[in-house]
Amino acid sequence: MRANLINIIFILCFFYPIVKGFIFKFSTQNIKKDVEEVIYNITFLISFFLSMFFAKKIFIEHDSGIYKLIYSKIPDTVIKLFGTNFILIYAVMIPVFLAIIFKILTFFESFLLKIIVYPILKSIEDTIKRKRSFTKRVFGSISQIPRAVCYVLLVAFVLNILSLFNIENNFGVYLEKSIIYRSICQNVIIPMTNSKLARQLPNILDNSFKVQQKELPNQADANSSSGKRVIIYYNGMTLDEAVKSNAEIDSFAVKLASGENSKVNKAQILYNWIGKNISYDEDKAKQILNDDFEQKSGAVPTFKTRKGICFDYACLYTAMCKANGIKVRIVTGQGFNGVSWVSHAWNQIYIPEEKKWINVDTTFSKGGNYFNSLRFDMDHREASIAGEW
Repeated sequence: MRANLINIIFILCFFYPIVKGFIFKFSTQNIKKDVEEVIYNITFLISFFLSMFFAKKIFIEHDSGIYKLIYSKIPDTVIKLFGTNFILIYAVMIPVFLAIIFKILTFFESFLLKIIVYPILKSIEDTIKRKRSFTKRVFGSISQIPRAVCYVLLVAFVLNILSLFNIENNFGVYLEKSIIYRSICQNVIIPMTNSKLARQLPNILDNSFKVQQKELPNQADANSSSGKRVIIYYNGMTLDEAVKSNAEIDSFAVKLASGENSKVNKAQILYNWIGKNISYDEDKAKQILNDDFEQKSGAVPTFKTRKGICFDYACLYTAMCKANGIKVRIVTGQGFNGVSWVSHAWNQIYIPEEKKWINVDTTFSKGGNYFNSLRFDMDHREASIAGEW
């Protein structure tokens, strides 16, 4: 019901100004105010997208290039203040960037209106002033299309922000079912706010990672109160079955990382290889969504076919880390795919030099750096350790 309501909201936002334009007809006096408002809204949206982009690049994703240089010039007091507090970055830095960018764009906006927009509007009015009323109504509707698009984008952007901060537990599920919302996010909002990350991030489907529990008779404790044992299945397999390796994978993994001595460098090489060579299997994700586990999951089939879903990525990475003597975990939780939070699996590895565990997500690697990255906590949550080796 709510998913349909979201679609209805988008439809109403789009057609309201168009219908209004048809009713009140086209006139230069009215359209000038409308165009100024539309351009103002467009300028605001562009400023917002750019402020999101630059705030993320400078404070979260400063891996290389000019953003790394800018970050290095920021005073330590500012860095300590913000740290990895993404809410604080959103609440403070984005408004600052927004004010600066908006001021710059509005300066050019005035020239755009005077030099291009107003003369075009006058020319259109001169052309249709002797036309019939219906023609003026049609032009009135057409003139409102930019405003309609702005309304739709603004609503989609607000919903996207609410989804990211998980305002309601089931909110993402409802958004996920809205075809209009998903389309706008995938084609407009995500590419503009996340750049390379969004365009390459796999289209992870909701619940493409399934965890099931089954009770089996416990022979050893047949006389106990329960007489049963619980086995957990991940996409139809036990965890031990899924991370099971073979001689081919082990020898390949060892050879691949043989040029490095430290555990962290070996782990980075394995991460890079999986990210570049394993493709996300959307067909399998749909099958898992429908509880179809005919296609086997785990390290061996993923290495053989060079494709899989998040659990397969994590299993193969686990097998390759084990072959190199790297302590590794499989972690289950949720990942933000740009539209909503979905079931997800990733890894953690132990760095003996630093005596700590770090997060690694090979599934997301095609979209950016997810090897011990600051951005990790921004789109991963509810982490639970499934297994450790």
